[in-house]
Amino acid sequence: MKTFNGRVAAITGASSGIGRALARDLAARGAHLALSDIDEVGLAETVTLCEGFGVKVTSRRLDVADRAAMYAWADKVVDDHGKVNLIFNNAGVALSTTIEAMSYEDIEWLMNINFWGVVYGTKAFLPYLKAAGEGHVVNLSSVFGLISIPSQSAYNAAKFAVRGFTDALRLELEMEGAGVSCTTVHPGGIKTNIARNARIDGSVASLAGDPDTARNNFDKVALTSPEKAARQILAAVEHDRRRALIGPDAKVFDIVSRLPAGLYQRVLVKGAKRRR
Repeated sequence: MKTFNGRVAAITGASSGIGRALARDLAARGAHLALSDIDEVGLAETVTLCEGFGVKVTSRRLDVADRAAMYAWADKVVDDHGKVNLIFNNAGVALSTTIEAMSYEDIEWLMNINFWGVVYGTKAFLPYLKAAGEGHVVNLSSVFGLISIPSQSAYNAAKFAVRGFTDALRLELEMEGAGVSCTTVHPGGIKTNIARNARIDGSVASLAGDPDTARNNFDKVALTSPEKAARQILAAVEHDRRRALIGPDAKVFDIVSRLPAGLYQRVLVKGAKRRR
C-alpha cells in the first residue's frame, strides 16, 4: 500500500497512545477512519482530534476480547465506509506478576485482549480487505515478543503468539497472492498509558520495585513518542515490511534475541539478584 489517501483504516485501542497517533497521522494523509476502544471518553477525544482533515471518521465502543462484537464492528465499518483497507490490531494491556502468584483470571484477561483480540480482528476484517482488492493487517506484538522477561510471562506469551500468528499469516497471504499483506510490529518503550494502567502484583517487588516505582521506571526508559511510533509503523506498511522494530531500544532487543538464550538470561538473573 503506497498511499493511504482515500483508503479506510480501522484501529483498535484508538483512545490514546499509538492508536490515537495512528489515527491522527492517517487522517492527515487522507485516510478515512473507523476507530474503536473500550474507553469512550478517550475515543471521543481522538475523534475530535481527527476532524478537520476532510475525511470520514466513525467510532464504536468495543471490547476486543468479545468475538461477536469484533465481527459486528467489522460489518459496521464496511456498512459505514463501503470498504476497509487496513486493520490495526493495536489494543493491549499489561500485567506484571510472577508465574507462581499469577491468577488464572489475570492471565485469561490479558490473553483475551492481547492475543485473542488480535486473532478476532484479523479474521473479522481479512475477508473485507480481500474484497477491497488491496489491504494490510497490522498486528502489534512487542519487544517482549522477541525475548522473555521475568514478571512478564503472560505478556510474553501473548506477544510471542501474536508474532507467530502474524508471521504465518504473511506466508499464507504471499502463497495465495491475495493483494493483502501484513506486518508484525515490535514497539520498544513508547510513552503511552499501558504501564500506568497495568495490573502489577506485589510478587514482583523484588524484581521491579513497588508498583509505583515500576511505573515510574517505565516512564523513564520509554524512549519513543506515540507520534514517532505511528510514523514508523506507517512507513513499514508503505514498504510492506514483515516486521517493524519501533524505537532504538527495539533494535537492541532484536540483537539480544539473536544471542544464545543462556547468555542474556544469565544477565537478567544476576541483575535481579543484585537488586534483591
